[in-house]
Amino acid sequence: MFGTKKTGKLGTEKNPATVNVQSKARFEEVSSIFKAHGWNYRIGLEPEKPEEVSALNRLLNPLKPMIAEKKVGRNQPCQCGSGKKFKNCCSA
Repeated sequence: MFGTKKTGKLGTEKNPATVNVQSKARFEEVSSIFKAHGWNYRIGLEPEKPEEVSALNRLLNPLKPMIAEKKVGRNQPCQCGSGKKFKNCCSA
């Protein structure tokens, strides 16, 4: 963990999105998507390699932050409805 460089946000000048496509038509299609959103990018045109557009998919569909559920405290009433404290009912 120590000594690692912090990278910039994907699609910025510091960290451009890198994709590889197989055809000229796909090159034009992908570059128009990047230009429409104003993202920085690098596209490789390599017909013999498989297409790699995961960076574009990450930019188009960003991950949503997960919301943690509230935990029941030890001295709170148990969720099962028994009326007992959680530490004496379902925690064991």
